[in-house]
Amino acid sequence: MTAVLVAVSVSLLVGLFGTPLYIKFLVRRGYGQFVRDDGPTTHHTKRGTPTMGGAVIIAGCVLGYLLAHLSTRTPISASALLVLFLMGGLGLVGWLDDYIKISKARSLGLRSWQKLVGQLLVGTVFAVLVLRFPDAHGATPASTSISFVRDTSLNWLTFGPVVGLLLFVLWINLMIAGTSNGVNLTDGLDGLATGATVLVSAAYILINTWQFNQNCQRASGLTANCYPTPHSHDLAILSAALMGACIGFLWWNASPAKIFMGDTGSLALGGALAGLAITSRTELLIVILGGLFVIITLSVIIQVASFKMTRKRVFRMAPLQHHFELVGWNEVTIVIRFWIVAGLCVGLGLGLFYAEWAVGSGQ
Repeated sequence: MTAVLVAVSVSLLVGLFGTPLYIKFLVRRGYGQFVRDDGPTTHHTKRGTPTMGGAVIIAGCVLGYLLAHLSTRTPISASALLVLFLMGGLGLVGWLDDYIKISKARSLGLRSWQKLVGQLLVGTVFAVLVLRFPDAHGATPASTSISFVRDTSLNWLTFGPVVGLLLFVLWINLMIAGTSNGVNLTDGLDGLATGATVLVSAAYILINTWQFNQNCQRASGLTANCYPTPHSHDLAILSAALMGACIGFLWWNASPAKIFMGDTGSLALGGALAGLAITSRTELLIVILGGLFVIITLSVIIQVASFKMTRKRVFRMAPLQHHFELVGWNEVTIVIRFWIVAGLCVGLGLGLFYAEWAVGSGQ
């Protein structure tokens, strides 16, 4: 537990005190946000606000995680390192996107296919490595089984070793793309995506801590519903570092935002959450825990599908948060209410996670 407290404390301090220093650096370089003219008119006042703030979140998370291990003299795990790789790799893709927007003063950075290629490259490397590095009991950071609150009987290898591995890689890339783009679409109002990520990462602190306490090796056969997940405690430390970094950044990202995370942050955060879901064997549970991201992503899909099929729009503007802006809701009101929705989704996800264990253990 000491390492968890150190991780969240260090990352929070980095986010809280490192962000204003980074803001000054960005202002000196003239790295300001470009705002679309076809968006809500209230956003025009945000033009020029420093962006690419996700770099502070990544730095805070990494420093918090490493210093937690340094202070407790505990070894780092392959699972956490792979999640950090995924977070940093997607953050780099987002940084390139942000830099092109700033340098060319336009709302379009990387083209869609370029961003997709970058995500696929990082995701594929992650998918290949996550089935390696077994622990002392032979368990790898991820498994080829599809998981909900734990691994299910649905295993990609039932299609054969070659086809199964290819399907596994596609599945992992689908998860990563869906989660990272979901956070990216949510990042449209001051503090919205950051606050929602705080809630989901907090959930993963609880989930990984519970898995560690109910680990099959630690339980020594005392429970029939134990978790074989490796490195659960280390993933709890990483989740705490992620939460702390987001809270520290949120102090400056809340309305009126002094800095935006940009695609650097939104893609990195989505990658981190996807990595945590994959390594904690909660691949489908992330759909519920990150329910707000799912709802906002669905609003875009519905809007595009409706317009292409009927030439009519369901919402005044997509993603969903901008629809409510055009309806007349205040930005802060939208953010707080969407945070409430995010909290309800996290509560439902945690309830399902515990209920499965309780039923399986006969509690």
